[in-house]
Amino acid sequence: MAEERSVLEEQIIIKDLHTKEIDLVNRDPKCINEDVVKVDFEDVIAEPVGTYSFDGIWKTSYTTFTVSKYWCYRLLSAVLGIPLAVIWGFLFALISFCHIWAVVPCIKSYLIEIQCVSRIYSLCIHTFCDPFFEALSKICSNIRVALHKD
Repeated sequence: MAEERSVLEEQIIIKDLHTKEIDLVNRDPKCINEDVVKVDFEDVIAEPVGTYSFDGIWKTSYTTFTVSKYWCYRLLSAVLGIPLAVIWGFLFALISFCHIWAVVPCIKSYLIEIQCVSRIYSLCIHTFCDPFFEALSKICSNIRVALHKD
Protein backbone atom coordinates (compact mmCIF):
# COMPACT_ATOMS: atom_id res chain seq x y z
CA MET A 1 0.00 0.00 0.00
CA ALA A 2 2.78 2.42 0.95
CA GLU A 3 4.75 1.51 -2.20
CA GLU A 4 1.72 2.14 -4.43
CA ARG A 5 1.18 5.51 -2.77
CA SER A 6 4.87 6.42 -3.21
CA VAL A 7 4.76 5.49 -6.91
CA LEU A 8 1.56 7.50 -7.35
CA GLU A 9 3.09 10.55 -5.62
CA GLU A 10 6.20 10.22 -7.78
CA GLN A 11 4.06 10.16 -10.94
CA ILE A 12 2.18 13.25 -9.76
CA ILE A 13 5.45 15.08 -9.10
CA ILE A 14 6.76 14.14 -12.55
CA LYS A 15 3.50 15.32 -14.14
CA ASP A 16 3.66 18.61 -12.23
CA LEU A 17 7.10 19.38 -13.67
CA HIS A 18 5.60 19.59 -17.16
CA THR A 19 2.26 21.19 -16.29
CA LYS A 20 3.23 23.78 -13.71
CA GLU A 21 1.06 26.82 -13.16
CA ILE A 22 2.10 29.92 -15.05
CA ASP A 23 1.67 33.48 -13.86
CA LEU A 24 -0.78 35.27 -16.14
CA VAL A 25 -0.14 38.63 -14.49
CA ASN A 26 3.68 38.82 -14.45
CA ARG A 27 4.63 37.23 -17.76
CA ASP A 28 8.29 38.27 -17.63
CA PRO A 29 9.36 37.25 -14.09
CA LYS A 30 13.06 37.16 -15.00
CA CYS A 31 12.88 40.54 -16.79
CA ILE A 32 14.51 39.30 -19.99
CA ASN A 33 12.63 41.88 -22.11
CA GLU A 34 13.01 44.76 -19.68
CA ASP A 35 14.72 47.22 -22.02
CA VAL A 36 14.05 45.71 -25.41
CA VAL A 37 10.34 45.93 -26.15
CA LYS A 38 9.09 48.66 -23.82
CA VAL A 39 8.23 51.15 -26.54
CA ASP A 40 5.58 53.69 -25.72
CA PHE A 41 4.19 56.57 -27.78
CA GLU A 42 6.50 59.04 -26.02
CA ASP A 43 9.55 56.94 -26.96
CA VAL A 44 8.73 57.15 -30.67
CA ILE A 45 6.86 60.37 -31.31
CA ALA A 46 7.60 63.64 -29.50
CA GLU A 47 6.90 67.25 -30.39
CA PRO A 48 9.42 69.80 -29.18
CA VAL A 49 8.34 73.07 -27.59
CA GLY A 50 7.03 75.48 -30.20
CA THR A 51 5.93 72.86 -32.75
CA TYR A 52 2.74 71.43 -31.33
CA SER A 53 -0.03 69.93 -33.41
CA PHE A 54 -3.67 70.30 -32.49
CA ASP A 55 -4.57 68.69 -29.15
CA GLY A 56 -7.19 66.50 -30.80
CA ILE A 57 -4.66 65.22 -33.35
CA TRP A 58 -2.13 64.52 -30.59
CA LYS A 59 -4.66 62.57 -28.51
CA THR A 60 -5.95 60.66 -31.55
CA SER A 61 -2.37 59.82 -32.61
CA TYR A 62 -1.61 58.56 -29.12
CA THR A 63 -4.73 56.40 -29.05
CA THR A 64 -4.14 55.09 -32.58
CA PHE A 65 -0.52 54.21 -31.85
CA THR A 66 -1.30 52.51 -28.56
CA VAL A 67 -4.33 50.54 -29.76
CA SER A 68 -2.75 49.48 -33.07
CA LYS A 69 0.43 48.35 -31.30
CA TYR A 70 -1.65 46.39 -28.78
CA TRP A 71 -3.89 44.68 -31.34
CA CYS A 72 -1.11 44.02 -33.89
CA TYR A 73 0.89 42.32 -31.15
CA ARG A 74 -2.13 40.28 -30.06
CA LEU A 75 -2.95 39.29 -33.66
CA LEU A 76 0.65 38.34 -34.46
CA SER A 77 0.98 36.36 -31.24
CA ALA A 78 -2.32 34.58 -31.96
CA VAL A 79 -1.25 33.64 -35.49
CA LEU A 80 2.47 33.01 -34.97
CA GLY A 81 2.81 32.38 -31.22
CA ILE A 82 2.13 28.64 -31.19
CA PRO A 83 4.13 27.79 -34.36
CA LEU A 84 7.08 29.81 -33.07
CA ALA A 85 6.77 28.18 -29.64
CA VAL A 86 6.99 24.79 -31.38
CA ILE A 87 10.04 25.91 -33.38
CA TRP A 88 11.78 27.39 -30.31
CA GLY A 89 10.91 24.34 -28.23
CA PHE A 90 12.36 22.09 -30.94
CA LEU A 91 15.48 24.24 -31.26
CA PHE A 92 16.19 24.31 -27.53
CA ALA A 93 15.47 20.58 -27.29
CA LEU A 94 17.96 20.01 -30.13
CA ILE A 95 20.56 22.20 -28.44
CA SER A 96 20.02 20.39 -25.13
CA PHE A 97 20.22 17.01 -26.85
CA CYS A 98 23.46 17.90 -28.63
CA HIS A 99 24.95 19.32 -25.45
CA ILE A 100 23.99 16.31 -23.32
CA TRP A 101 24.71 13.53 -25.83
CA ALA A 102 27.56 14.98 -27.91
CA VAL A 103 29.36 18.03 -26.52
CA VAL A 104 29.84 17.02 -22.88
CA PRO A 105 30.87 13.40 -23.70
CA CYS A 106 33.37 14.68 -26.29
CA ILE A 107 34.85 17.13 -23.79
CA LYS A 108 35.06 14.46 -21.08
CA SER A 109 36.66 12.02 -23.54
CA TYR A 110 39.16 14.68 -24.62
CA LEU A 111 40.06 15.48 -21.01
CA ILE A 112 40.64 11.80 -20.23
CA GLU A 113 42.78 11.30 -23.34
CA ILE A 114 44.74 14.52 -22.90
CA GLN A 115 45.56 13.57 -19.31
CA CYS A 116 47.65 10.66 -20.60
CA VAL A 117 49.40 12.89 -23.14
CA SER A 118 49.91 15.50 -20.44
CA ARG A 119 51.70 13.01 -18.20
CA ILE A 120 53.99 11.90 -21.03
CA TYR A 121 54.70 15.52 -21.99
CA SER A 122 55.42 16.44 -18.37
CA LEU A 123 57.75 13.46 -18.01
CA CYS A 124 59.66 14.46 -21.16
CA ILE A 125 59.99 18.07 -19.99
CA HIS A 126 61.25 17.03 -16.56
CA THR A 127 63.63 14.45 -18.07
CA PHE A 128 65.20 16.48 -20.86
CA CYS A 129 64.54 20.18 -20.36
CA ASP A 130 64.96 20.54 -16.59
CA PRO A 131 68.60 19.36 -16.54
CA PHE A 132 69.45 21.51 -19.56
CA PHE A 133 67.97 24.69 -18.04
CA GLU A 134 69.51 23.97 -14.63
CA ALA A 135 72.93 23.66 -16.27
CA LEU A 136 72.32 26.82 -18.26
CA SER A 137 71.28 28.68 -15.12
CA LYS A 138 74.47 27.59 -13.34
CA ILE A 139 76.56 28.77 -16.28
CA CYS A 140 74.79 32.14 -16.36
CA SER A 141 74.69 32.62 -12.59
CA ASN A 142 78.22 34.06 -12.50
CA ILE A 143 77.54 36.72 -15.13
CA ARG A 144 77.65 40.18 -13.64
CA VAL A 145 76.48 43.30 -15.39
CA ALA A 146 77.85 46.63 -14.30
CA LEU A 147 76.65 49.94 -15.64
CA HIS A 148 78.86 52.97 -15.51
CA LYS A 149 77.64 56.42 -16.25
CA ASP A 150 80.22 58.64 -17.88
